[in-house]
Amino acid sequence: MNPEFEDCLKRNKIKPFSRGKNLVSKELKSAKSDLEIAKESFEKAHYKWATIQCYYSMFHATRALIYAENYREKSHHCLLVALRALYVETRRLNFKFLENLERAKTLRENADYYGDFSQIGAKDILDKAKEFLEKTKGILSSREKEK
Repeated sequence: MNPEFEDCLKRNKIKPFSRGKNLVSKELKSAKSDLEIAKESFEKAHYKWATIQCYYSMFHATRALIYAENYREKSHHCLLVALRALYVETRRLNFKFLENLERAKTLRENADYYGDFSQIGAKDILDKAKEFLEKTKGILSSREKEK
């Protein structure tokens, strides 16, 4: 098992979560809603909020994936660790999606904490968030078909 994942488990930043599968659709709805609001913010030239909302769309999509494995995260860092361990390292998700989530997290932090954001960054992450949500839906629907 991934040592970072094991560390997150030991520190209770990732926990087994038996109700996870029941919350997948709720997280997908949140991801979709955040993405829609991000699009509206971008169209209104509210690039800070578009950036933040794109990250949260990706955050909720990732949560849906983690919940589908019956885990729950207690930190943004460990959410990334769980995505890597449960999906990237098992080859169910291309590494670029993890990179995109990491970039979105950095852009969100820069926008939220330092007022550092741009139209270019918001557009880039908006495109990546759309692709991320579609890929997440595909993975989750494939899981359902396998059952």
